[in-house]
Amino acid sequence: MTDHADIAAFSDRFLAALERASPDEVRAFYTPDARFWHNFDGLAQTVDENMKVLAWMVRKFPDRRYRLVRREILTDGWVQQHVLEGRLPNGTDVAMHACCIVTMRDGRISRIEEYLDPAQAAAIRSA
Repeated sequence: MTDHADIAAFSDRFLAALERASPDEVRAFYTPDARFWHNFDGLAQTVDENMKVLAWMVRKFPDRRYRLVRREILTDGWVQQHVLEGRLPNGTDVAMHACCIVTMRDGRISRIEEYLDPAQAAAIRSA
């Protein structure tokens, strides 16, 4: 997938799937061997590990949405800046800023490199 319009549409569908948080729907966007790297620990998760994080996020942070700040389409994916916003069950409002580099292979996501401040994620972990 190298057409910018196709990649932009794919990225919109992916973001919407993340907001709905359906594991099967989100998993369908990934290659089976996709990896998810985070700047705060330097580790790369597998798809199964990423699905566990998604399930945890839904439990801890059920009222959430992604506010897209900027997205640049590349020939093999996109770079995106967004803010994960919402309200925790205890009423605390949360805003977690992130930047992601998404790489695609064969029409699906093969790698995501996510840059975020773990201090902003602490509010979710403590909920």
